[in-house]
Amino acid sequence: MAETIHLALAGAGAFGIKHLDALQNIPDVRVVALIGRTLEPTKEVAARYGIEHASTDLEDALARSNVDAVILCTPTQLHASQAIACLQAGKHVQVEIPLADSLADAERVARAQQAAGKVAMVGHTRRFNPSHQWVHRRILAGELNLQQLDVQTYFFRRKNINALGLPRSWTDHLLWHHAAHTVDLFAYQSGQIMAANALQGPIHPELGIAMDMSIQLKSRTGAICTLSLSFNNDGPLGTFFRYICDNGTYIARYDDLIDGKDNKIDVSKVDVSMNGIELQDREFLAAIRAGREPNASVAQVLPCYRVLGALERQLAQAPL
Repeated sequence: MAETIHLALAGAGAFGIKHLDALQNIPDVRVVALIGRTLEPTKEVAARYGIEHASTDLEDALARSNVDAVILCTPTQLHASQAIACLQAGKHVQVEIPLADSLADAERVARAQQAAGKVAMVGHTRRFNPSHQWVHRRILAGELNLQQLDVQTYFFRRKNINALGLPRSWTDHLLWHHAAHTVDLFAYQSGQIMAANALQGPIHPELGIAMDMSIQLKSRTGAICTLSLSFNNDGPLGTFFRYICDNGTYIARYDDLIDGKDNKIDVSKVDVSMNGIELQDREFLAAIRAGREPNASVAQVLPCYRVLGALERQLAQAPL
């Protein structure tokens, strides 16, 4: 491969912009194609970031010989089919979370990766946030044993809008998107998940999704996780992680970390950046260069989607 890795990025919305900003901090990478839902706004973003090609057709970008890899920041419902198309076109691919919105589709992507032999990675950003890395390294070193992970994932999304306040062309999902972050992180920090249970609140009459959900998990180490999710919460917004360990309590919010007594923990030296998206993209590019499996590969995160599939079946059987 040439020294510079040439990327196509599909999805010029809120999260695509986060990747474009992050990639500007990484050497020897160039975004050469941008794919969006509508052409004129996509051209505007492409011009802002100096991207030479803009279109509304992923296949157009996949046919370009100067595209080595693709980052997918498209609607959830497209992730699996587009990831498979990238792999079959001989491109490495990073899919933003979630990999798919069904277990069957997640497994299809895993099979496509095995057949193609390309790097296929999923945007499970919590594995890369310095706050969670700090905890992970101490667990691996035997300095901490996780007893309970208590997580609150709260948003206010009673209308179908994105993080920029603009209308979405697709519907977000508490289970397949937002719970995926915590289910994978809990297994990453404590080992294989052995038991899982879920309850959900009423289905929104227009969006067709549950707006509130509660999930409980138990790992092979005996650690437990309690996850509360809501689209009805009117602030504060975001996700808060409380690690209750045998030797301390730590609270993480994205890239920040404090202990149980509100003392800020310096995680600035954990990695080369404090931006979890940038660290995620760096891992993707490093794996391509080294020809190795990345952290958060499709194979590594597939157990998360098996748990989500089991929870979905459980919720479908629950009485109203």
